[in-house]
Amino acid sequence: MEPETLVPHLAECRRRGLRVVFANGCFELIHVGHVRYLQAAKKLGDVLVVAVNTDESMRAIKPDRRPVNPDAERCEIVAALEAVDFVVPLRETTPLRLIEMFRPEIHTKGTDYTLEQIPERAAVLAYGGRVELVGGPKVRNTRDLLRELKDR
Repeated sequence: MEPETLVPHLAECRRRGLRVVFANGCFELIHVGHVRYLQAAKKLGDVLVVAVNTDESMRAIKPDRRPVNPDAERCEIVAALEAVDFVVPLRETTPLRLIEMFRPEIHTKGTDYTLEQIPERAAVLAYGGRVELVGGPKVRNTRDLLRELKDR
């Protein structure tokens, strides 16, 4: 779904008293860490919006890697997960524009971050939202999975 199209849907959710939670990532190769992150994010509210980095934005933040799966497929896979309600493309290197547009009550990141490392944290706090680290300890990551596959 295009971000601008989602705004009225989120407004309707809020009118019904539902809490919006936001998550984002590349989701290059879905693994158990991604599933745990999104399940934990969903538990914090009622509606989970996930922004998936486009191929172009992924190349900008991870110039040493090419996307394994194209962004349309990554969006489709994330959308198929039970915890996820809406998926939008993330065309920028950070989700700041989307956060300012959606104003989620809760913005989530994985436990591989600290609150201080989240560049959009100040914007979330400024409108009264909160930022949460979720998903349990980081036991899997895409970089290591790709290395294992290459080594085999």
